[in-house]
Amino acid sequence: MNTETIGTWAGMTWNALNEAEILGIKQIKKITKLKEKEIYAALGWLAREGKVAFDECEDEKDILVRLLQ
Repeated sequence: MNTETIGTWAGMTWNALNEAEILGIKQIKKITKLKEKEIYAALGWLAREGKVAFDECEDEKDILVRLLQ
């Protein structure tokens, strides 16, 4: 795993989020075909760039992610 790879995962994750208003981790996993740890690395990248916001589901079983515009 290197920064180029994580950047690629971040791009895939951003594209998935750009197509939807808000997605859960499970939905991102299904769309991107990334492993959970890869999604979290990608979300960390996007969060550091200030491109995503996180919300909790009501049942607290998933994290909801949305792009910041």
